[in-house]
Parts: sequence; structure tokens; C-alpha cells
Amino acid sequence: TVYLNNDRQMPLLGFGVYRLANDSTAVNAVATALQNGYRLVDTASVYKNEESVGRGIAASGIPRKELFITSKIWNTAQRLGDVKGAFLRSLERLKLDYIDLYMIHWPVPGCYLSTWKELEEILDTVVDIADPNKPKQPARAEGRVEYRHVSYRYKLGSGDPAVNQIECHPLCYPTALIEYCRQNGIQVQAYAPLARGAYLDNDIMCVLGTKYAKTPAQIGLRWAIQKGISV
Repeated sequence: TVYLNNDRQMPLLGFGVYRLANDSTAVNAVATALQNGYRLVDTASVYKNEESVGRGIAASGIPRKELFITSKIWNTAQRLGDVKGAFLRSLERLKLDYIDLYMIHWPVPGCYLSTWKELEEILDTVVDIADPNKPKQPARAEGRVEYRHVSYRYKLGSGDPAVNQIECHPLCYPTALIEYCRQNGIQVQAYAPLARGAYLDNDIMCVLGTKYAKTPAQIGLRWAIQKGISV
């Protein structure tokens, strides 16, 4: 795991569900991944599989507090200004009381700043799980969210992004951006860490795989994790 800039821990290795259909395949995949040690699951509203991901989480038998669940707001909701609505719909589809990391899936020009402000408003809002009709109250304590009674969580830090998810793998390493994130306490997380299969038959990766008795995929993931990049 790695500590984010709000002192919360996030696993470095996660299970992504992009392109998994919203059916029993996704349910079984998520449940099996969690039962075999994964603790981070990354989905998104545009993947259209949040319902099955939620069922897989429930079927795994792993306590919710041990898991780190990510979802994302898609461009359409940003353009419509439906940020809170999109977030609540993701919660409902996942059948969860909270999401550990909620991301702007894509920085839509003319929208992402207002989207960010609404995310900050939700981060500052507490809903008491025991009494959802209770008036909402500000939830900051020493610059951090007080988590004991928070049912809607974002891992955004005190106005600062906690995670920046970018394409990153042995064939794509944006050095300047990664260094900027590190200097500003932003955790880098890699999407497409297997380069969509592009390096699985790469000569260097295959040689390394043979040397260490691992697959090129394992070599690529280890490469990123050793650099402190979540995959």
C-alpha cells in the first residue's frame, strides 16, 4: 500500500474491470480477485458494470473496510452539471455506503473546474449513516475529513488531488508529469499498465521474463510498483 496525501492507504496493485460485461462474468471475476488477495477494484460509470462489480464485492465475503473501491464520473454528467447525481447513482449501482476514490474520468474542457468544486463540496459533507435524515454538517478536522461518520467519501485531500491516473507502462513513461505529481504529493496510478498487450512479446521484456522466471506482464507490473506507481 501507499499513503495518500490525506493519510489514507491505497493498495499499489489493483483489479481493473474495463470491458467486463455487466453480467455473471464480472461478478465472478471481482469475487475471485478479492478472494485471491486483491483489495483495490477500479470501475467507472461509463464501464456500465458497476452493478455486477457491487455484486462481486458482496459475494467475495471480504469485509468492506478492507477494500478500496474506485469509480469515476463520465463526461456526460460533467457537461450536464450532474456531478452529485452521478456520484449517488454510482453508489446505488455498487450497493455501497461510500466510495474510496472518485475520479474525474476525463478533464472535459470548460467543465472540469466546476466538477472539481462540486467534488470538494461532497467531500466536505457528512451524512450520518445511523440517521440519514440528520442535517448535513461540515466534516473537516485539522485539514482532513473526519472519517468516523462519513458515508460518502472522496480521496481528494484538502483541496488537492490525491491520485492522478495516467497511462504509464514500460513503453510510456511521462517523466515530467510523474515528477510533478511526486513533488506535489499526488500519487500516480497507471491505467493500461500492460500497454494493452503491446509489450508482452517485446524482446527485452521476454529476456527479463526468462531471467526471473516471470511473464512479461509480471515484469511490467513489478517495474511500475518498484517506482511507487500504482497499477
